[in-house]
Amino acid sequence: MSYRMACDHADQVAAIVSLAGATFDDASNCTPSEPVSVLQIHGTSDETIDYEGGGTPVGPYPSAETTVAQWSTYNGCTPITTEAVGKIDLVSAIDGDETTKQAFTGCPVDGNVELWTIGGGSHVPSLTGNFAADIIDWLYAHPKV
Repeated sequence: MSYRMACDHADQVAAIVSLAGATFDDASNCTPSEPVSVLQIHGTSDETIDYEGGGTPVGPYPSAETTVAQWSTYNGCTPITTEAVGKIDLVSAIDGDETTKQAFTGCPVDGNVELWTIGGGSHVPSLTGNFAADIIDWLYAHPKV
């Protein structure tokens, strides 16, 4: 739902966060009028919305990596490359800093794109107490300019 809002109302949305979601499988179904910062958070062991992409009775969906790559294209990130930006502990049921953070380079200031991959994370992970604060901080750091 957050991707649909970003596609259809990019002029009103500064940033979105998607936990275990995906954008449109057909990139032509989304034509944002301006950049929207995107944070995709997804577990590698998600059996509902597969990290590698898949399908539902409604239709196919892209992988987590394809989802953020599509948004880097929409936002005009050039070149379309990623860099590791750290690891954090988002899931209480998995020991250590299980989540790898990657960000696309060359994005406009109002069109950042990141993928936080939860190694071994499920569709509904047991999130740590700092999860909400981490997300709010990320959203505040990506205002509409």
